[in-house]
Amino acid sequence: MTMKTLLLTATALVALTGPAAMAQSKGDVTVGLGIGYVDPTSDNGTLAGSKLSIGSDTQPTLTVEYFLTDTLGLELLAATPFTHDLSLGGTRIGTVKQLPPTISINYHYANATAFTPLVGIGLNYTTALDVSSPLGKVTLEDSWGVAAHLGVDYAITPTSAIRTDLRWIDINMDTRLNGARIGTAEVDPVIFGMSYIMTF
Repeated sequence: MTMKTLLLTATALVALTGPAAMAQSKGDVTVGLGIGYVDPTSDNGTLAGSKLSIGSDTQPTLTVEYFLTDTLGLELLAATPFTHDLSLGGTRIGTVKQLPPTISINYHYANATAFTPLVGIGLNYTTALDVSSPLGKVTLEDSWGVAAHLGVDYAITPTSAIRTDLRWIDINMDTRLNGARIGTAEVDPVIFGMSYIMTF
């Protein structure tokens, strides 16, 4: 079963429970504990003349959001390091561990139902913590890029909700082999997430 199917199934099961009212106010803080599935774009660029392919990974995630107004929140997304397989021309050449912390401004569409859609835009910083490859010393330079966020909260109590969301992040990392630049790794992932949101 794919991660997309799991998220859709979980959302449908949550929707079968009774609705509850949940609304944030200016000054509130929410904390979200969940999982994120990072799925890089299918076209990851070309390195040293060969097609690069970057694998997917799933890791625990943490979000902290401070509400500047009743509907506008400043959010930090963090996670444990994601590990991705790297392949050139169909041949596996190693792995990379990376961290992609992201800061976003989210707008929450408050309404009278248990469902609260949200949309956001932000800034991502991605750094490669470790690259392992038999080809030699491979380095991926840090990346700054725009991030887009779309999701929905389903209230289960007045202070908690289940969130399913989707993010797209612009990640492009210049790549070097033994100090020589060999191209750019175009990660540009879609991130599918599910988390439990608590309001404080």
